[in-house]
Order: sequence, then structure tokens, then C-alpha cells
Amino acid sequence: MIDADEIARRYREVIERIGQACARARRPAESVRLVLAGKTNPPAALRAAYAAGAREFGENYVQEAVAKRTALADLKDIRWHLIGHLQSNKARTAAETFDMIQTLDRPRLAAAIARIRARPAMPMLIEVNIAGEPSKSGVAPERLEALIEASRGLVDLRGLMAIPPAAEAPEAGRRWFAELRDLRDRMRARSGLELPELSMGMTDDFAIAIEEGATIVRVGRAVFGERTK
Repeated sequence: MIDADEIARRYREVIERIGQACARARRPAESVRLVLAGKTNPPAALRAAYAAGAREFGENYVQEAVAKRTALADLKDIRWHLIGHLQSNKARTAAETFDMIQTLDRPRLAAAIARIRARPAMPMLIEVNIAGEPSKSGVAPERLEALIEASRGLVDLRGLMAIPPAAEAPEAGRRWFAELRDLRDRMRARSGLELPELSMGMTDDFAIAIEEGATIVRVGRAVFGERTK
């Protein structure tokens, strides 16, 4: 783990870059939320980021999030996001641990969450496999409308999330970010749901994602440094 001062410096730098990207897109800086991806980083690293101003954290694994939430229980205003694939058998723990689940990808999962947490409904984003990659989870774009219809009324559908294909040049992600935004806009028109959130963009390409309409960016390495195994 890098030290707390370095985490704070890196956090401030990311906030500045978010502001610059918003300015280029002629958007207010507050229109973008920064979710820090904490995967494999210890609670002390998250605590250092919290001291620097971070309040929203994302975790890939349910049990890792449970342990960190327990370790950081004194920090009452943290919001926890699940940003990794969720198995149905962990739905109860996830519903009790997270404030938002960003990886809804099947009706069965929405139904499982709704049985556990009916009111208030769980805020969820639908993960879209925007490029149709076999190695990634997420609903296929052509099945998105059916998933929205199956899930509405069960959970609080807030928008879409995607991870574009890995690329050496950050600019390569722009196409996929624009496609996700356009897909959201079409679903908004067809469903009548607001779907205000677009969670897209990570350490290497979050500025481009913001230019294409991201409202949530998920950043880990830029703040916490390289992940430990």
C-alpha cells in the first residue's frame, strides 16, 4: 500500500481531472460521481481516501466488501457499490451490504434482490456487455429492453454500466461509451424510465467517458496504485 499522503495527492489529482473533463464537456463537475474501486486494497487505503474526501467505494467481491465495511464501520457516510458480478446465492448478503448494485444482468437476480429488499427498492444499474465479449458478464444489448421490463417494479433501475474492451489507447473506448449512452437514451424513450446514471470509465479512460456522458466513473489504480495480489 502506498502511504496516506500519496493516496490523498492522487485523489485530489483525479478530482481535478474530472473537473477538467466536465469543463470540456460543458457539464458541471458535480454531475459526475467518483466511485473508488477498492479491490485488493486494505481498509487502511480506503480510510486514507475517505480522509481526503472520498465517500463512495466500489468492491468486486461480496465477502471482501463485508470485511471492509466492518473494518470501516465508524465511517458512517460511506456509500458502497457492488461493481463485480453477483451470484444469486450471495444476493441476501449483497442486499444487506451495498447501497447500489451496478451489475444486474438477469431477471432472476432482480427477483432475488426484490424478495430480500422490497422497500425501499434496491438501486441497481444494468451491466451491458456492450461489445459482446464472451469473457465478460452483462446482458447483450439486444436483450436489454426485455431485462428492463422484467426488472422494473422489482428494483430501482437507475441506469446502465459497462466495461468496454481493453485497449492500449484510451481513445478507443469512446466508441463504446457513446454506444452505451445512445442505448440508454433509446431505452429511456421506450420504457418511460428516467435511467439517469451511466457508469463507465476507469483509470485509463474516465476522462473520455465523462466527455461521452458518464455520471459515475470507477477509478482504483489512479488513486491506490497498482493492485497487490
